[in-house]
Amino acid sequence: MSDPINRHVLSILVEDRFGELARIVGLFAGRGFNIDSLAVNRTLEPGMSRVVLSTRGDDGVIEQIIKQVNKLLRVRKVNHLVGAQHFERELCVVNVRAAGAKGEEELERILRLTGAHVLAHYPSGFTVELASTPDQIDGFLERLRPLGIRDMVRSAPVALAKPVSEGEASAESAA
Repeated sequence: MSDPINRHVLSILVEDRFGELARIVGLFAGRGFNIDSLAVNRTLEPGMSRVVLSTRGDDGVIEQIIKQVNKLLRVRKVNHLVGAQHFERELCVVNVRAAGAKGEEELERILRLTGAHVLAHYPSGFTVELASTPDQIDGFLERLRPLGIRDMVRSAPVALAKPVSEGEASAESAA
C-alpha cells in the first residue's frame, strides 16, 4: 500500500489547440485539486503537446483526477508515471557566492559530486546549473546553501515513461 498523500506525476498527451491547458488547469481548480508543478511543450507528433504535471493525493484522488482528465475532449492519453517506470528531470540554475579560494574549492567539490556545471563566473560568484531528479536537486541546493545562494530558479519536472521491451509487452498482454 502506498503513502496516503503521495506525489504523483501525470503525462497528458493533448491536442495543441488554444485553451487546452486552461481546460486542464480549470478541471483541477474546479475540483479542489492542486498542481505542484507544470511543464508543457510540443511533441514529435504535429498538432500534439505533452503536459507533465505533478500533484499530491491518495490513490483514490489520483484515480479520480485521471478519469476526469480523460473525459476532456482533446485529451488523447493520460499516463500515471510511477516509480522506476519513468525518467524524470528538473533543471536548476543558481547564482552562488562561493567567496574566496575555500569557497571556490567547496563549489568545485560540489560540482564534481553532483555533475553540475558552471555557466558563468563573476568576481562576486558563479552561476551553476544542474539537470537531475527532484530529490537530487534538493540535495544540491542544500550543499550550496552554506556558500551563499543569491538567487535560484527551478523548472517543473519533465518526465517520460521508460520504453517497454517486447518481452515485457507480451507478458503484460498475457496478464
